[in-house]
Amino acid sequence: MSKKINLLMFSGEYDKAMAGLILANAARDIDVEVTMFFSFWGLFLVRDPEKMTLEDKSIYEKLMDVITPKGPGQLPLSHLNFSGLGRMMLEEMMEEQGAPKLIHFLKGARKKNIKFYACKLSVEIMGFKTEELLPEVEIIDAAAYLRDALESDVQLFI
Repeated sequence: MSKKINLLMFSGEYDKAMAGLILANAARDIDVEVTMFFSFWGLFLVRDPEKMTLEDKSIYEKLMDVITPKGPGQLPLSHLNFSGLGRMMLEEMMEEQGAPKLIHFLKGARKKNIKFYACKLSVEIMGFKTEELLPEVEIIDAAAYLRDALESDVQLFI
């Protein structure tokens, strides 16, 4: 009997993104099917900083691009961020323990063919263009997400 887990990634914070990606990778390692649905701030995790554009965006969308993280490499911590100092300390502590960084867990998830979905309405509201997202990301609406979640054995909101 195959198992399935569905993670809704709402947070755009480094430590919460780490938790979601650690669970997603671990689930794939034990042959569990994994889908990740990114909405609102969680979209920053699947934004490709090399493909960001300000073309054809409203003034608010341009402003949002300027003041928000450009991708997973710029996500803040949820607590004790201290203008990035807390994140730097956490990453050094992780390195001392031989733990991979967030970007490595993201690359692992992409290699393991974890399904990445982006919320259509969130993409539109946040002013993202399809080409700004990682190529593995498929944009779906809330109803499609719910159908997937209802077929899952485990659903997590992060």
